[in-house]
Amino acid sequence: MQKCFNQNKELEKQIQFLTGNRESTEALVHAPVLPPFSKTVIDFLSEVSKKLLAMKETKQYPDIVTWAFWIRKASILAYKERFCGTLKENELCLGRGTVFHIAPSNVPVNYAYSLTAGLLTGNKNIVRVSSKEFRQVELINWAVNEVLESYSELIPYIMIVKYAHNREISDYLSSLTDVRVIWGGDATISEIRKSPLPPRAREITFADRYSLAVIDSDYYLEKEDAKKIAQGFYNDTYMTDQNACTSPKIVIWTGNFIYEAKRRFWNALYELAEKQYEIQPVQAVDKLVKMYLAASECGCRQVKEFDNRMVRVELQKLQSSILEYLGNSGYFYEYDCDNIMELADIISDKCQTVGYIGEKEFIRPLLEAGLDGIDRVVPVGKTMDFDFIWDGYNLFAEMTRLISLI
Repeated sequence: MQKCFNQNKELEKQIQFLTGNRESTEALVHAPVLPPFSKTVIDFLSEVSKKLLAMKETKQYPDIVTWAFWIRKASILAYKERFCGTLKENELCLGRGTVFHIAPSNVPVNYAYSLTAGLLTGNKNIVRVSSKEFRQVELINWAVNEVLESYSELIPYIMIVKYAHNREISDYLSSLTDVRVIWGGDATISEIRKSPLPPRAREITFADRYSLAVIDSDYYLEKEDAKKIAQGFYNDTYMTDQNACTSPKIVIWTGNFIYEAKRRFWNALYELAEKQYEIQPVQAVDKLVKMYLAASECGCRQVKEFDNRMVRVELQKLQSSILEYLGNSGYFYEYDCDNIMELADIISDKCQTVGYIGEKEFIRPLLEAGLDGIDRVVPVGKTMDFDFIWDGYNLFAEMTRLISLI
């Protein structure tokens, strides 16, 4: 990389190093890979976690707090046992090499999860963050850089950069890559794929996806705390303006007491949105346009109980065409369902997560039907929780190399 930059000073000026620097890039190229869950990496992440959780400002950003808890030593050791506990004596596992992460622009902390996965699997990491300014990114990078001063041996393994769309830069970074991870949707994937990879490199892509929530009204009314569920669903949706692929956009209701459950659920959610969510005029207009288009094409109607912070649109039937009119910023379709198999009409290969309230087994028939979509089934309030199994990928297996000793 240093050679490339030296050949093109104008190109060099377009790279902003948030972690690492121009002098450390050559070290990244030549550094050896590590075994997964190395003690140094675990200790480093634990110190980053402690530093973030001790900061007062961090409390303003639940997404930072969630990541900081996820990288605690106890959490990481549980993953180590889960993924490395089954290795045989004649097997050696190492990082695959250099991972080039292209982070999305709609979920600020996503880049930190991707970087963590790369580090814990023993890899060197180049992370391109969004050109958008996010305070969460600033705070996390500050903590990473502070702790790196005491873990200088890890400097070659962490390089966080920012640059505007530039094919030449992406070409070069991709040429160094053993694993390329593209977050950010179909358009980003198409653009980045113009930059070729080495023959043995692999690619992990996270395309445009959508998610659902399925709520058993009987279970919800009998066993769930309305405020707790509302906070969890708020975190799943409003925290990212409903832009995350994991954020439910359609709510499916089942059971015998749907009317009562709806009133309780939406009223509790609106109480939170009214206090915590600021909506911009352009968001309100966008929701109105989506609703009119959906009404003309799919036969639905708005439930007029709340203001523009929360727009509910009732579907008379489930049909795949509604997927063209999915919205965000507190825009929810909902449908009263008699049979879980009715959902088959809206389960495409772009359906990622089903959040549920009730017994998860009642969703199993849908999963066993062999549909193209649904990669995750998690409780409502947990749809944003990151795991090494994501979007149908086993990130641990994708980012490591297994050596047989026979």
